[in-house]
Amino acid sequence: MSAANTTHSGLGNPGASAVAAKGWLAANKWLLARRLSQALVVAVFLTGPLWGVWIAKGNLASSLTLGVLPLTDPLMVIQALLARHVMTATALIGAAIVLAAYLVVGGRMYCSWVCPVNAVTDLAQWLRTRLGMDKGLSLNRNTRLWVLGGVLAGSAVTGTIAWELVNPVTMLHRGLVTGSILTFGSAALITLAVFLFDLGIASRGWCTHLCPVGAFYGLLGKAAVLRVSATNRTACDDCMDCFAVCPERHVIAPALRGAAKGVGPVILSHDCTNCGRCIDVCSKTVFRFDTRFHNVPSDASSVRVA
Repeated sequence: MSAANTTHSGLGNPGASAVAAKGWLAANKWLLARRLSQALVVAVFLTGPLWGVWIAKGNLASSLTLGVLPLTDPLMVIQALLARHVMTATALIGAAIVLAAYLVVGGRMYCSWVCPVNAVTDLAQWLRTRLGMDKGLSLNRNTRLWVLGGVLAGSAVTGTIAWELVNPVTMLHRGLVTGSILTFGSAALITLAVFLFDLGIASRGWCTHLCPVGAFYGLLGKAAVLRVSATNRTACDDCMDCFAVCPERHVIAPALRGAAKGVGPVILSHDCTNCGRCIDVCSKTVFRFDTRFHNVPSDASSVRVA
């Protein structure tokens, strides 16, 4: 057995053993894919303002791609309906398309593969890890469900799409796309506030504990088909790197360590963002993307290494 396969990277540098065992590219492939996806989402909206080639018009709340494909944030539509706004058929069709897509791929894939704020909070967490900071303020993750309830109640009471007035996701996206001083300045300030909150006050504070958008997409993805699975969990050497990088680390243990209790290897928690980072940093190739239908409790499936 090589030294690369026996050295744990430690929680201060999670993923180091995976880099040694698999190489840097393989140990970061899903992270790179996510960053490319997030950049492309912004880029398709920028081609119009910059070069007059309108691949997509609008923003993450509501858009029209190639002039034919409407995509609408279902949470925005629910707020609008509660606010007694009349929605167009195009907006409702766009919401139905988004709903169908995330029911298949996992609701919180929106958080890790689309949302531009995710890159900001990941940067804050990366800095916290490198600086050896403790987790800071302890927040209940169910707080985001209460925030979501407040957003919906606020829309119904005020007759406005309440969350969109302060939503850092659409503000950042709008600021990047429109590029005006006012919109970009507001977006920069609120994005900086989220970054500083995650860096200085609460580890993974925004996405994991407060964001109502993540809470909504989590509920949406409860029955999602695409899942991360600890298919090769018998190979786990307890290095803890997957726990160190996971934004929702409570989702891992049942799938990774539940064999003795008859629990299958598929991560079924709707809190999982399908970011794939646990796949990246595991030097033993324990994890891979799979479907919820391959959740065999025994470890007979462990021979299927990705």
